[in-house]
Amino acid sequence: MDIEAIAKAIEADAGEALPDLRQALEEAQAGMGRVTTAEQILVRSARAQSGLSQQAFAERIATPVATLRDWEQGRFAPPGGVLCLLRLIVRHPELMDEMSAA
Repeated sequence: MDIEAIAKAIEADAGEALPDLRQALEEAQAGMGRVTTAEQILVRSARAQSGLSQQAFAERIATPVATLRDWEQGRFAPPGGVLCLLRLIVRHPELMDEMSAA
């Protein structure tokens, strides 16, 4: 498995650098522990960028906190529209302020 090629393809699809992706791919290749998906990294990155708790972030994006937790833990992947929103939040964190005013 060419980890670098796979990581570049995933990042190109995501439209952004995913810092933990290569480590996750290496772990998956080695059969170690839990596999971290690009979607999980995106959800976590967006929330970290916002500086909000899970509860506050979930409220801001009008999603149940249990759903957000499932996304962050990789139980389920967010739907496409949410992925687009998360990419926007990562690139433009000021959107979170606008979302709270809405």
